Amino acid sequence: MIKRILARIASPVDGWLLFFTLIIFSVSMVLLFSASNQSTEKLVNKSTFLAIGLIAMWVVANISPQTLGRLALPGYILGMCLLIAVAGFGDIVNGARRWLNLGITRIQPSELMKIAVPLVLAWFFSLYEANIKARHYFAAAIMIAMPAILVLKQPDLGTALLISAAGFYILFFAGLSWRIIGLLALIGAIGIYIVMDWDRCTQLFHDFQCRRIEVLKNPMDDPLGAGYHTIQGTIAIGSGGVFGKGWLKGTQTHLDFIPERTTDFIFAVYSEEFGLMGNLVLLILYLLVIGRAFIITSSASTLFGRLLAGSITLTLSTYVFVNMGMVSGILPIVGVPLPLMSYGGTSMLSIMICIGLLMSIQRHRKLMKS
Repeated sequence: MIKRILARIASPVDGWLLFFTLIIFSVSMVLLFSASNQSTEKLVNKSTFLAIGLIAMWVVANISPQTLGRLALPGYILGMCLLIAVAGFGDIVNGARRWLNLGITRIQPSELMKIAVPLVLAWFFSLYEANIKARHYFAAAIMIAMPAILVLKQPDLGTALLISAAGFYILFFAGLSWRIIGLLALIGAIGIYIVMDWDRCTQLFHDFQCRRIEVLKNPMDDPLGAGYHTIQGTIAIGSGGVFGKGWLKGTQTHLDFIPERTTDFIFAVYSEEFGLMGNLVLLILYLLVIGRAFIITSSASTLFGRLLAGSITLTLSTYVFVNMGMVSGILPIVGVPLPLMSYGGTSMLSIMICIGLLMSIQRHRKLMKS
């Protein structure tokens, strides 16, 4: 009886994907203990976030892709309503209006839109699987732009770019023309050139965002202001050397030089304490998760499954690249958490839901027509 119950509980779970995920989470708990100055409260909170995330993952993994498709549009509309509510009366934290107070807790709707956007786009293109036209790509672009603009107004450039990237990956897997992709790359290159100029940048973005872009060229231009995060992150990474200073022995961490060390800059803490070899281990763990996700993508039985799984996989890859890039000083500071490693409830929940979506696609691949 107990065996049957356990087998039923475990049936929707992809063992390898869950195994690699829990290893990364375990590493993050060890690191969080150090980064938080040995705060057991943060460990308890993060464990609670994981427990909620695991439940959400299991629930989503039990939902068939057909049902997920039916929920896609209502979920997208709900997410848009929440973003509009944030713009109207959301909580302001550190000068940004990103949070919505629900009384018992606060949520960050922009995190949920990272899931809702690829979900609704995968559903949308699956409706026209045999006859996708240019107008469908145009309509999809509008569905990406609306939430991205609302998030950009919060202001949250990093999340707006990630939502846009998740949507673009759907367009890519749906067969977007390489000529259009080339044109978008050209527009992106021109955009980068434009924002590298202070006067032009401030016409498009907030001053603090432009300052982050400007100091990327030389953080020492403002070592105690916009360049501080980048300087301290690179110092921590470099001081870790090959094997690191050891757990609980990071001087940049425990002398409070590293900003946001439990959230966005937790990779700097990890690099200082575990060094280059530790970074290689962490990269391998992420590659194992991403590799398993690619296998699930390639074996998906429907266009909806392939589009959704492919977008989730590349989005997770983007999270890792952008976070490590901004901490090491090769990308501007955009406030992107490191998946599973950074402290934060909404981020953890969104990642676990994404893993649940991958498990759903994997579990139901044999039950759907190819």
